[in-house]
Amino acid sequence: MRHHHRIACLAFDGLAPFELATVAEVFAVPRPELDVDWWYRFELCAETPGPHRVVGGFDIVVHHGLERLRHADTVIVPGVADVRREVAPAVLDALRAAARRGARVVSICSGAFALAAAGLLDGREATTHWRHARLLQERHPAVTVNASVLYVDEGSVITAAGTAAGIDVCLHLVRKDHGPEVAARVARRMVVAAHREGGQAQFAEAPVGRAPTDDPIGRAVRYALDGLDRRLTVDELAGVAHLSVRQFERRFGEATGLPPGRWLTRQRIRAGAALLESADLPIDAVAARVGLTVAGFRHHFRETMGVSPSAYRRQYQR
Repeated sequence: MRHHHRIACLAFDGLAPFELATVAEVFAVPRPELDVDWWYRFELCAETPGPHRVVGGFDIVVHHGLERLRHADTVIVPGVADVRREVAPAVLDALRAAARRGARVVSICSGAFALAAAGLLDGREATTHWRHARLLQERHPAVTVNASVLYVDEGSVITAAGTAAGIDVCLHLVRKDHGPEVAARVARRMVVAAHREGGQAQFAEAPVGRAPTDDPIGRAVRYALDGLDRRLTVDELAGVAHLSVRQFERRFGEATGLPPGRWLTRQRIRAGAALLESADLPIDAVAARVGLTVAGFRHHFRETMGVSPSAYRRQYQR
């Protein structure tokens, strides 16, 4: 009979306490009431054992060094101190060695930068916090970054999005190891959902774009945002900007990062999401307010936000 599964969680100066607490809550708390053949043994480790300052201005004391990664069944990296700084070579070597040995390697939030720097995400799909997704993709082009999901399971390598997605991925690990019933019981004890619907797209900020307000693209942006309830065409927006359609599409893409049609659909969906959060309008009325048919609104909303309009309203209406 197997008695435990060793979890090694990496600590460092600048660690966010929520991510650490999430891992500890799921894996460090004894749960004899579950009556399973084995549970987890949690160990916190760091490149340098001793006190480490975490976000919030207090210290945690880490008793173990990186040698604990040599025997861990699962290694969890709950972030990095700074996504723009290099990860310590000793940490990268320890992660590579753990992966070669067959350990399951997991990242939460910015921890994906450590896994990517170690080469563990090359040729794989991965996720991180939506704010860092573009930087991760630029720095590691061999990684396919998916900024829309809560976590990506590539078998031996699993990456999770920001902060609360740590709960989702830890429960996912329990589900993989012990099945959905045990994961659901752990979730109930934590008073959280065993499985959240949708992905992190529903939380990401969507800036209108970087177009200056006094240039042709800025005029078209303002015109479009003021008329989301109407049918708008690229030809019409190009006319507002006093540009040919080809010039308009090129300059619009440079300013916003998206083709005009896709940008316009995204703005309609964001406006619809705001109405779902704050108003009791029926779905068809919301769709009309943002210039879409009901079917089109439902389709594009799920495609953009990862959940249906009704599910979004249930989760986020004030």
